[in-house]
Amino acid sequence: MNYRTRMFSLVCVDSAIVLVSIYMSHFLLNPFSSYIVNDLIITTSITLLLTHHLFSYIFGLYRRVWRYASMEELVGVFCVVTSAIIITAIVQKIAFGEIYARGLALTFMLHILILGSVRFWWRFLQSVLIEIKNIKVQPKAKRTLIVGAGSTGRMLLRQLKEHPLSGLRPVAFLDDNSSVQQLQIGGLPVAGTIKDISKVIKRYNVEHVVIAIPSLNKQRLNEIITETKKKVDDLQILPTIGDLASGKVSISEIRDVSIEDLLGREPVELDVEGIATKIKGQTILVTGAGGSIGSELCRQLCQFNPRQVILLGHGENSVYNIEMELKSKYKNEIDFFTEIADVQDRDKMFSIMFQYKPAFVFHAAAHKHVPLMERNPEEAVKNNIYGTKNVAEAADAAHVNTFVLVSTDKAVNPTSVMGATKRVAEIIVQNLDKISNTRFVAVRFGNVLGSRGSVVPLFRKQIANGGPVTVTDPEMTRYFMTIPEAARLVIQAGALARGGEIFVLDMGEPVKIVDLAKNLIKLSGFTEDEIKIEYTGMRPGEKMYEEILNEDEVNPVQVFPKIYIGKATEEKTEDVLLRIGNSIHNQEALRDTLLKLTNKKNSTEPNYQEIKKILTAAH
Repeated sequence: MNYRTRMFSLVCVDSAIVLVSIYMSHFLLNPFSSYIVNDLIITTSITLLLTHHLFSYIFGLYRRVWRYASMEELVGVFCVVTSAIIITAIVQKIAFGEIYARGLALTFMLHILILGSVRFWWRFLQSVLIEIKNIKVQPKAKRTLIVGAGSTGRMLLRQLKEHPLSGLRPVAFLDDNSSVQQLQIGGLPVAGTIKDISKVIKRYNVEHVVIAIPSLNKQRLNEIITETKKKVDDLQILPTIGDLASGKVSISEIRDVSIEDLLGREPVELDVEGIATKIKGQTILVTGAGGSIGSELCRQLCQFNPRQVILLGHGENSVYNIEMELKSKYKNEIDFFTEIADVQDRDKMFSIMFQYKPAFVFHAAAHKHVPLMERNPEEAVKNNIYGTKNVAEAADAAHVNTFVLVSTDKAVNPTSVMGATKRVAEIIVQNLDKISNTRFVAVRFGNVLGSRGSVVPLFRKQIANGGPVTVTDPEMTRYFMTIPEAARLVIQAGALARGGEIFVLDMGEPVKIVDLAKNLIKLSGFTEDEIKIEYTGMRPGEKMYEEILNEDEVNPVQVFPKIYIGKATEEKTEDVLLRIGNSIHNQEALRDTLLKLTNKKNSTEPNYQEIKKILTAAH
């Protein structure tokens, strides 16, 4: 039914309701009256008809989708009828010198009753038709348990009922709210609390579980997933409310549980207003723009309405892909420019900086693969050290406002070439900050889930191939964060920068790599008997444990929730580069020089309790 046809139908139905209300009230008050038409009835009918349609338009009654009618629609009906009756009473007073209150009061009640009943009767008929349609389809649908009976769970239930072809048939709710226990919501029982999930799955023959609690913390989510996976393989989740662009729940938003959902820590939230104040209308340059972190930086920076974004990268395909993605989304809102260039090309870096004169530079370009850099230390030096030096000095010369170096926790007491080169890169930008008007800062974070070269894609590939999943050591631990969170931290650091800081994230507790592997096996629908785990031993340059603070990096200060500034020891750039330059042509000597320059202790095992004490004291 098109809009005009629908409007005409509603006007006709409402006109009939108005007339029925008036004449029924007249009959009830004057059952033995011999006349059905007089000046009072005609005047009242015409006035009420006109005002009803006028206020229905004003209050949007004809634009409501009554299939989804709720209390809000009932309030709208009340406002329309009340306003129309008041105007009609005024007209009666003017025309006849008095208000026929009994007749108007009865008309008011009948008007609301009939109008509301017709609207909600239409909703009821729609629901019956949906149920009939569901009965035909649902024998093939999976019996589904919804975890969470709050607003999100209720909206999801409505969506599933209205879309029987989704293949999911809701049979029960679970919720920890004691006030809804043993009650029914939308025709479904609240069968227990979340701790009863195993019993409820068995009692209702559940084949599929959907978690519909957007505010659920990571630890609780992990517990639910662990219990659910013991009974059913099909488990899905709704994203957080912040990730639902429409602000409403849709069955299209249901997705499989990912390893990111099991990350045992809560993400850092941004100071949106503070960042927007600095980014809006500015020119931003991102190096390594085609990489995992660089491309996510570009995506999130664009949310703050910069004037221009310069996408600088060495790989033409990856830079092209992110350019096309951003241009299709932001179209004429932001100007995008791509520069295919190598950060080792010093002249090119200076040329680009002076051409665009960006306000912010986010330097994400780097070689990050630990084993590969162990075999090619000179390439790590050229890209991570001299490349950073080129971009940073070009930023200084072009009077860039803020330069943010994307660093790593592997730069703390490094045992690898990659970590050592990133620590030297930190030294370079810290020393530049002392002599430059540009604010130079570095941001350290741990391993990024799902990034190129990370362990998660490797594990997924190994699982897809039937195993085994290879883990270096059962005791090896790492700090983990998601790609979007890493990008948020880098952007937040740029907004907080005063110059010279090394920003560090309190990343919670380290995660054992073997536990990560086990969770991925479980999420993939297998058991550890089906997909074996093999231990291969540590590779060159790897640490058993990662650190977030060097013991010499004293007095960490919290500047934002979960973000700290570590005060690093001072090194002179010239001395460091001179010693590296003397060893550049000998791989073994170069590797030894890098580690001696940057690793300040013999033991590679950090004292987690001491680190925790330092971070807690910084609160």
